[in-house]
Amino acid sequence: MTGTARPRRPRIAAAFARRGPRTLRGRLSLAALTCAASVMVLLTVVCNLVVRHHLQRQADDELHTRVTAVAATVDTRRTPVRVLETTDDAPLDTNVWIYAGPRLLEHPASAPAGTPLGRTAARLAAHGDRRCAVHDAGAPIRLCAAPVGAPDAHGRPAAAVVAALDLGPYRASAATLLWASLALDGAVLAGAYVLTWLAVGRALRPVTEMTDQATRWSAVASPHRLAGTGRPAELTRLGASLDELLDRIRAVLRHEQQLTRELSHELRTPLARITAELDWWRARPRTAAETAATHAHLADAADSMRSICDTLLDDARATAHTAPGTSDAVATVRRLADRLTRPDGPAVTVTGPDAAVAGVPAPLLERIVGPLADNALRYARTAVGIRVGRADGTTSVEVTDDGPGVPPAFVAELFRPGSRADPADGHGGAGLGLPLARRLARAAGGEVAHEAGEPSGARFVVTLPGG
Repeated sequence: MTGTARPRRPRIAAAFARRGPRTLRGRLSLAALTCAASVMVLLTVVCNLVVRHHLQRQADDELHTRVTAVAATVDTRRTPVRVLETTDDAPLDTNVWIYAGPRLLEHPASAPAGTPLGRTAARLAAHGDRRCAVHDAGAPIRLCAAPVGAPDAHGRPAAAVVAALDLGPYRASAATLLWASLALDGAVLAGAYVLTWLAVGRALRPVTEMTDQATRWSAVASPHRLAGTGRPAELTRLGASLDELLDRIRAVLRHEQQLTRELSHELRTPLARITAELDWWRARPRTAAETAATHAHLADAADSMRSICDTLLDDARATAHTAPGTSDAVATVRRLADRLTRPDGPAVTVTGPDAAVAGVPAPLLERIVGPLADNALRYARTAVGIRVGRADGTTSVEVTDDGPGVPPAFVAELFRPGSRADPADGHGGAGLGLPLARRLARAAGGEVAHEAGEPSGARFVVTLPGG
């Protein structure tokens, strides 16, 4: 026969899992009931065995007492052996056989020599020693024999006495005790199951409370914690593990929301350019040159959008510092200024040495400087200045404007995402540009800072590693 037999235990476990209780409370209660039932069965069996043995000893003791009393009435000093008559010896003669060798001297009226019970008594007397036997022909009867007198030359006693006792009352007592113990076991197991069910339910109540709390709180967004006090140590550790898991999920969600906000914020400017170019082109018929210029502007805006997406996604995937790269800082800033400058807006001046190389790729440099330049153009009255410099192995970009500047009370909130000094000032924005610029600069090993103390306007300085 080929192949191997499949183990039965997994199949039994699978069948139990399908048919057994589906709740943890039911399974624990059933397990406790099974253990209690095993212990109760073992105790019942042992107890009944001990009781049966004790009743057997009582019956044998009573038989030996009767045999001894009857043996005292047998006279073996003379031949032939005779039974002495005493007063009130009728109870002694009940269920008693007296033998002188093979000769039967006395027997119960209901059990002469030829009956099955009489033959059993004769066999016990023939052995010539103390022994007992059970005659079970309908009603169980216990017989015990005892020798009387000195043995002869062949080692046989002069006489023997055999007494019988009905075991029916003893066995009835044992059966009554067995059924009583089984009934008690059933009552105890039922009570144990109910108490276990209640105890397990009480023990699992904190789990239900934790589940309800998580459902009410909408756990991912809620600041509440599952690891409360006053709970068992195991549930406290479980709550702490769940809190750590929720913290990681919250962090992932915050990063995802931050990336979404930053993408929408950064893509707004090129989308506005695309919309403006299309509106301008559709306002009236255009020449081929104007159409080509519009296409070039649209392509540049699309490239800018792709660059924004690539830069922010790369930064979101990064686990340490931004990927290495270099760029011509002045040329990159000039391209950025050309895209942001509006014909009816403030003038933008870009200055700096031709050899100013920043230690970050050009798209990343645009994403860092872009929010600062965009804010300066939004609040400046007439002019925005961007100056690129190098010092001590670093490249700096200063962005200044002649606007109202940053209110002193708002300086502490300047780089907090979503914060604006005056949301009703008529300028758009979601308060995400400056925090994004600082985060990207720090990821590249640099910094973005606000320089206070300007007589008018605002001044921001970007510091980046040199190329």
